[in-house]
Amino acid sequence: MKNISLIIIAMILASCSGEGSQSSSTSASTADAKVYRWKMITTWPKNLPGLGTAPERLAQKLRVMSAGRLDIKVYGAGELVGALGVFEAVSEGAAQMGHGAAYYWRGKIPAAAFFATVPFGMNAQEMNGWLHYGGGLELWRELYAPFNLVPFAAGNSGVQMAGWFNKEINSVEDLKGLKMRIPGLGGEVLARAGGTPVVLPGGEIFTALQTGVIDATEWVGPYNDLAFSLHTAAKYYYYPGWHEPGPTLEAMVNKEAWDSLPADLQMMIEVATKAINEDMLSEFTARNNAALVTLVEEHGVQLRRLPDDVLAKLKDISKEVVAEAGLENELAGRIYNSYTSFQQDVAKYHSYSEQAYLNAR
Repeated sequence: MKNISLIIIAMILASCSGEGSQSSSTSASTADAKVYRWKMITTWPKNLPGLGTAPERLAQKLRVMSAGRLDIKVYGAGELVGALGVFEAVSEGAAQMGHGAAYYWRGKIPAAAFFATVPFGMNAQEMNGWLHYGGGLELWRELYAPFNLVPFAAGNSGVQMAGWFNKEINSVEDLKGLKMRIPGLGGEVLARAGGTPVVLPGGEIFTALQTGVIDATEWVGPYNDLAFSLHTAAKYYYYPGWHEPGPTLEAMVNKEAWDSLPADLQMMIEVATKAINEDMLSEFTARNNAALVTLVEEHGVQLRRLPDDVLAKLKDISKEVVAEAGLENELAGRIYNSYTSFQQDVAKYHSYSEQAYLNAR
C-alpha cells in the first residue's frame, strides 16, 4: 500500500510539473509571436534608386528574418514628415525608425556631421572601419543618447561627385558668390571660400537648380543624379567629391521602441543594417560608371575636374572647419580626436595597400 501511495503521489507531482512547463512554454511562445508594427520615415523621395530603395530593402529583410514579427512600413520624404524633420520625429516617438544622413542634423548637433562625412576625410571603407572597429559607433550612440535615439550605419554611396554647375570653375574666384546646395561641413567650407551654401532636401534640388534659385548643387553621383535628371538643369559636372568622400547614411531607432524589442529582434536590426550598409555601396559601385557614360555620351554632359588650386584652397579651409567642429564641447572633442587619429593611422597603411595598388594598376 505504501508503494502504491508513493507511485500515485509521484504521478500527481509529475502532472503538476508538466502543466507548469506547458504553461511557461505557451507564455514564452506567445511573447515570441508578438508582432511589432513600426513606421520608418526617411529623408529620401520614395523608391529613389539607391538612397530611397535602401530603407525598403532594410524593412523587407527584417520582415523575412523575423518571420513577420517586425513589420516596418516605409514612408518617403513628405509622406508623414518633411525630409529634414526625420530626426525630431523619431526622437519624439512619432515614428519608431528613420533613415537619413547625420549631417542634416548639424543645426541641432554640430558634431553629428562626423558620422556622415568630413571634407577630405575618410572614404567608405575607412568609415566602416572606424565605426565598427575603431570606437566610432560607440561615440555616435553617446552623441545621440540625449535625443532618445540609437543610430546604425545603414548605407554609403562611396566617393561622390563635386556636383553640377551652371558656370565653369576655373579658379577660387569662381566660388565667390556661388549659391550652391551643399549640406554639412562642406557647406561651411564653401561659405568661407566666398560661396553661399543652401540646404535643400533631394526632392527640391532639380527645381531650385532649373529656376536659378541656386547656381550649383551636389547630390550623390551619376547613378542618382541621372535619376534626378540634373543634367537637364546644368551642363558642367565636376569631380572629385572633396566634400563627401565616404558619406555614411544612418538608420535611427527611437530608444523606447528599441528597448521594447526582445534580444533576437534587436540583433536582427544590428545585422540587417550592416547588410544594407554594404549593399548600397555595392549598388553604387556597380551602377555609377554606366550612368556616367550615359550622361556624357548620350546627354552631352561636360565632365570637368576641379582645378588643383581650387582643391588646395578647399582642403586648407576644411582643416580649419573640421578642427573647429571638435571644439563645441568635451564629447565633440573626443569624436574629433577619434576620427582624425583613425584617419591618420588608416591612411598610413593604405599608402602601402589601397593607394599603392591603385597607382600600380
